Amino acid sequence: MEYEIVINGARRSVEFTAPAREASRVTFTNDGRLVEADAIRVSSGVYSILLGGRSLEVTAEETSNGLLLRANGREFQMEIVDPRSWRRGRGAGIELEGRQQLLAPMPGKIVRVLAAAGQQVTAGQGLLVIEAMKMQNEIRSPKSGTVQQLAREGQTVNAGEILAIVT
Repeated sequence: MEYEIVINGARRSVEFTAPAREASRVTFTNDGRLVEADAIRVSSGVYSILLGGRSLEVTAEETSNGLLLRANGREFQMEIVDPRSWRRGRGAGIELEGRQQLLAPMPGKIVRVLAAAGQQVTAGQGLLVIEAMKMQNEIRSPKSGTVQQLAREGQTVNAGEILAIVT
């Protein structure tokens, strides 16, 4: 699963892979660099992590801005930017900045286009509807801006394919 995360204001792209046989073993790619770790939940909000031969105890606390992580006497404010959460409305009132690419969450077909290239849109405004596994999902704009690129009605798309770009 690929995520964009923001740690203390720095944006990172992280992809997690959990091997099926080793439940505690996690492999992730952080900005193109492969990292392996063992992570075990000790109690609610407390994790024991073995990373690069070092043992860390990490506490995680939910805040209004995401998560507050504490490890080795340091604090890190972390936000997970998950494009699917914007579609579910969790990002209400918060807008992303800069050029945003909206990706297909799964393979499907564009059944309705609700905006046009060059059109001004607001955060949360529907851009298109994708049908996958007999369900229709409205893809909404993560920010106010101008639609630069948009998939066309009837187009078949693969998971991860760019559906729209909003600047």
